Amino acid sequence: MRYKTYVIIFLTVLVGGTLITGFNIAVDKIDNLEFCISCHYVRATLYPEYKQSTHYKNRSGVRAECDDCHVPKPFIPLVLSKINASKHIYHHLIGSIDTLEKFEAKRLTLAKREWQRMKETDSRECRSCHNEKAMDFSLQKLRARELHRDAEENNETCIDCHKGITHKQVHKELEQEEKEEEDFML
Repeated sequence: MRYKTYVIIFLTVLVGGTLITGFNIAVDKIDNLEFCISCHYVRATLYPEYKQSTHYKNRSGVRAECDDCHVPKPFIPLVLSKINASKHIYHHLIGSIDTLEKFEAKRLTLAKREWQRMKETDSRECRSCHNEKAMDFSLQKLRARELHRDAEENNETCIDCHKGITHKQVHKELEQEEKEEEDFML
């Protein structure tokens, strides 16, 4: 009886370890800039925007790539992120987002989802590079210093103010939508 228990435990650990290792190897292969820009609409839209941002080129030479901002580092959120990301492949395959025009038509909706995810995680991926405790407010412009302090007091997170820092500022479309709704309600 004891022998069977040890065999079951051994096989469970072996299979589990193999699955986790395989998953990590697969993630290493796809969590990079080259994989991300292999998609034609990313290469045509998001990539050129990214190349114009400070996340691509800056005075310090530190570069954040797609996975640094869009892929969680902790294992469970990483797995959930990959499951969720499979929707992009599904929608590409069924044709609902397989052209530049369809992507642009859904871009604000996709951005809203990403902003919501970042808000729910308190901008965890931003904070993996940007440590607000290490920020020297005295070196910031007065306006930035005031806004950062206000954000801290109001329990805001990075994405509340920094939408459009790397990609096209689709949040301007959101602001316009909200203004139109507000005007309609009056």
